[in-house]
Amino acid sequence: MEKPITLFVLIWVVLSCLVSCQRPEFVNVGAVFSFDSVIGRAAKPAMEAAVSDINKVAKILNGTELRLLMEDAQCNVFLGSVGAFQVLGKEVVTVIGPQSSGIAHMISQIANGLQVPLVSYAATDPTLSALQFPFFVRTTQSDSYQMAAMAELIAFYGWKEIIAIYVDDDPGRNGVAALEDELEKNLSKMYKMKLSVSFDEDEIMNLLRKSKLLGPRVYVVHVNPDPHLRIFKAAKKLQMMTYNYVWFATDWLSATIDSFSRENRTSLNMLDGVVGLRQHIPESSQKRAFLSRWKEMQQNGSVGYELNNYGLQAYDTVWAVAYAIDRFIDEFNNITFSSNHELLEMKNSELQLGQLKVFNGGTDLLNKILQTNFTGLSGHIQINQDRNIDSGGFDVINIARTSIHTVGYWFNSLGFSLLPPESLQGEQLNHSYVDQKLQNITWPGGKMEKPRGWVIADDERPLRIGVPYRASFVEFVTKVNESHIEGYSIDVFLEARKLIPYEVPYKFELFGDGRSNPSYNELTRMVAKDVFDAAVGDISIVTNRTRIVDFSQPYAASGLVIVAPFSNSKSSAWVFIKPFTLEMWCATAASFVMIAVVIWILEHRVNDEFRGPPRRQIITMFMFSFSTLFKTNQETTVSPLGRMVMIVWLFLLMVITASYTASLTSILTIQQLPSPITGIDSLIASDWPIGYQVGSFAYGYLSESLYIPRSRLVPLGSPEEYERALRLGPQKTGGVAAVIDELPYIELFLAKQSDFGIIGQPFTRGGWGFAFQRDSPLAIDMSTAILQLSETGKLQKIHEKWFCKKGCPEEKRQKSEPNQLNLTSFWGLYLLCGIVSLAAILLFLLRALRQFLRFKRRQILQASPSIISPSTRFSHVIFHFLDFVDEKEEAIKRMFTQWENPIPPISSERSNP
Repeated sequence: MEKPITLFVLIWVVLSCLVSCQRPEFVNVGAVFSFDSVIGRAAKPAMEAAVSDINKVAKILNGTELRLLMEDAQCNVFLGSVGAFQVLGKEVVTVIGPQSSGIAHMISQIANGLQVPLVSYAATDPTLSALQFPFFVRTTQSDSYQMAAMAELIAFYGWKEIIAIYVDDDPGRNGVAALEDELEKNLSKMYKMKLSVSFDEDEIMNLLRKSKLLGPRVYVVHVNPDPHLRIFKAAKKLQMMTYNYVWFATDWLSATIDSFSRENRTSLNMLDGVVGLRQHIPESSQKRAFLSRWKEMQQNGSVGYELNNYGLQAYDTVWAVAYAIDRFIDEFNNITFSSNHELLEMKNSELQLGQLKVFNGGTDLLNKILQTNFTGLSGHIQINQDRNIDSGGFDVINIARTSIHTVGYWFNSLGFSLLPPESLQGEQLNHSYVDQKLQNITWPGGKMEKPRGWVIADDERPLRIGVPYRASFVEFVTKVNESHIEGYSIDVFLEARKLIPYEVPYKFELFGDGRSNPSYNELTRMVAKDVFDAAVGDISIVTNRTRIVDFSQPYAASGLVIVAPFSNSKSSAWVFIKPFTLEMWCATAASFVMIAVVIWILEHRVNDEFRGPPRRQIITMFMFSFSTLFKTNQETTVSPLGRMVMIVWLFLLMVITASYTASLTSILTIQQLPSPITGIDSLIASDWPIGYQVGSFAYGYLSESLYIPRSRLVPLGSPEEYERALRLGPQKTGGVAAVIDELPYIELFLAKQSDFGIIGQPFTRGGWGFAFQRDSPLAIDMSTAILQLSETGKLQKIHEKWFCKKGCPEEKRQKSEPNQLNLTSFWGLYLLCGIVSLAAILLFLLRALRQFLRFKRRQILQASPSIISPSTRFSHVIFHFLDFVDEKEEAIKRMFTQWENPIPPISSERSNP
């Protein structure tokens, strides 16, 4: 009995060993995807071709047949999930797919429980790489890489704001979230516009219309592959495929258009100017051979569409799974499943959950898949630590008319290049961003110049500009009627707007009731809250406002100043100088010297008092001139010309002395209110009330920065209230010791007041600017325009238009003190005196010259011919003339009389009687 039993045991052990060492006859691999989709139409024949190729090669799987069990998801998450359950119930060792990230999220937990690896060639949702899904492996690139490429592409062209259009499902939301994270690295901003999963044309049109109300014109479209290109069709209908717009698309677009047959390429017309990304697949002999094979399949009717990158990756995915199964069988020899007791205990037989079995070698097969390392049709296939395929980079494509152009390449460690990544692998991986280049791109509208990529406003939604409705100082901003607002600030804005190189539709909206000045802090807060797009007016640029809005370049200098009554000037020892300006004093002194010289010339020949030694003549000359001021001159004028000049001079002197006396009297007698304030420190130290303008930031600054008690601060709403409060003084109810306000307001106030003045210098520095929402590109362009206005002098002309009709306020403040007389008031009298003096000198010279010529002719007639020299020098003539003029007039006349009436000579011999 023992021998048969022993023999039986031995036979049983031998047979068990033979069974366990024998490779399985076949192995099941599941595949869940949408057959009738852009990706599925290329993936299905590609995977069938891969299975056929694998089963023909003896060196892989070594006789074990690879069976691919495919289920159609029909582009539906629910049906796709049902299909996944169906293939999992057929003892598959791996599920290829799912194509949809939504299905992958749903069945990944089931795969974890059944320990069946999921290997997807099309699910790009970045969150599938989470540790929550340990059995999920990806043989395509995650959207985290694609969105990094997209963000760098946007930054490459310098755009800071974009609009992302996406489907509101897991891959759409998570892909756009990855893009947002990448954009934040470049300090860029993104607006999200979501579509439903089953969106139609009406939904797209409504969404695009809403997007036009936003500022950016750079769109990133991240949706599922759409052979009808519905988004771009709607954009073309809305005239959004013009030069003002920029359209980027993720790789769904490249997969879609690569699948188009040559007959369908005419639909590319609506994509003119679109820029997209395509997963980079290097050229190889394997790829070229498979493309030739694909064309043969098209010719024999087994394939009706073109091949896209997802088809190549689906082919390689089947090979990757086959390699992993082959290594698994070589190591473990067999594939076994076991039932899940928890599923068996569920009594619901209709679900047939008992068919779902746990793959005992699932973890080991997963490890084999993660060790994948081979070169396939789509390039080198290697899985990284995130269970994603190592990124091979992206092609940057540009659709121009009906052609697709590759304008460059992107690799995560190299940036953008004109050469494919495989040709740069030998170069430095830290490629300089300065060296990044792309070929010229044809943008929407057919232009090569880079579009601006944003608009501030358009005719449908003009820029909403808040304007303060002032009750005082309306020269800066004022409402003329219901449709017209004007003022200094408005003119500056309108002139600057002309220099902005694009159209900015706008509408002014008044802020305030017009009965009192509005709060400018509240106005800037309304800009920050998007009630207004901008604010234009006399808005001071202060710290608390710059925290919430962006300001333009200041267009007017500002700063807080103190205005108070003038101190009494009678105590000055040099008050007698104040009636005349310096120019007036100089002109008056020069006129005294001129009169002295003119009278001396005219009186020297006829008046003995102006003759004598040179020193005496100089003293007499100037004493006579200056003594006319006091009417005490002892010398008298004799010549008619001298008397004529003296008449004009005395008239001028009378007007000047009378004006001087009146001005000095005004300075000495007009009482000015005293003010002991010397500056801001003395004002803070006192307990006097201080006035401030309603709505100004001065109230907050004085109370919060200078810690002046708010009980001391008196609100004033107009220049009239300034004057009344200052005249009342700090001792009376409603009066103030000083008013603190911004310099432009005070200058305008002082232009109409002479009894008040600025004490010291501005104790804050600042300026007025226009407020814009944070990161508004218009703030930069408006600043540039304001600088151009300043450089060309246009800004000063606007200022003069509003404030210099009767003299600019700042010029008046810089000019001489009140009651001073300047030269412009007397230049007519000075001119008259000069003309009369010059005419008298000319008449005198003409008369002297006539006498000199007469004298010379007589001298020539009386002289002998031998004495006359024909070559008398001109200088001798001049000297003779001066000597002649220096002679006394009476002596010259006596000499001429003797020549005309000569006395006969008396004979020396007497005649004889």
